[in-house]
Amino acid sequence: MTSLVDLFDLTGKIALTTGSSIGMGRAVAEGLAIAGAKVVISSRKGDVCEQTADEINALCGEKRAIGIACNIGYKEQLQSLVDQTHERLGQIDILVNNAGVNPYHGPSKDIPDSAFDKTMESNVRSNHWLCQMVSKDMLEKGSGSIMITSSTGAFSPSETLGTYNISKLADIALVRNLAAEWGPKGVRVNALCPGLIKTDFAKALWDNPEAAARVTEQTPMRRFGESDDFKGIAVFIASEASSYVTGQALTVCGGTHMWR
Repeated sequence: MTSLVDLFDLTGKIALTTGSSIGMGRAVAEGLAIAGAKVVISSRKGDVCEQTADEINALCGEKRAIGIACNIGYKEQLQSLVDQTHERLGQIDILVNNAGVNPYHGPSKDIPDSAFDKTMESNVRSNHWLCQMVSKDMLEKGSGSIMITSSTGAFSPSETLGTYNISKLADIALVRNLAAEWGPKGVRVNALCPGLIKTDFAKALWDNPEAAARVTEQTPMRRFGESDDFKGIAVFIASEASSYVTGQALTVCGGTHMWR
């Protein structure tokens, strides 16, 4: 009989994570490593990736993380990221697509074409590319778990974050299509949808006392989300504990979107 501990155990698994040198992505990678996985830390800055990997290794008491720099906007760099993961760790069992951008705040009528294109290319197309590259490992094994970071913004209109929200809703559509295609072959694909999380990425939204007080009052949990709130749910989705969960958009928002 499988124990509950075994259900969440990731020992022997290889996890590739993007946007994982700081913030929420780092917390996810740290959680996977604590659960036993070997984890690739990836973002644009190689030195920061290496530092994060070193700190995770120190926490775990053994080498469970390595750093590999990659700019997700370039297909050749994504392929190199996959190739280096294969060379250094082996075939990939878990993929976390967390990297993303938001280059524009304001009404959709004023967004430059360059900002629109960058948002869609980085937040959607790069996820499509990397999922296709990594899926070869998972389909060959007949198992695997993929996570894409979406947002609760996917469920709401916005006068200032419209294109970003469009890209995040597209990510959910991508998740659902891949889950339908690869589910029969044992590969699960899910979206994590953060609410307002206290990270540098969202600093403009929480580093304002009046706005922060308003958001806190409107959140049933009466607090902002923290990066560490994603450690457990990432391990759950990556592990056998969620073996019958696929094609889902899981909101992690302190209750703000329970009615959406």
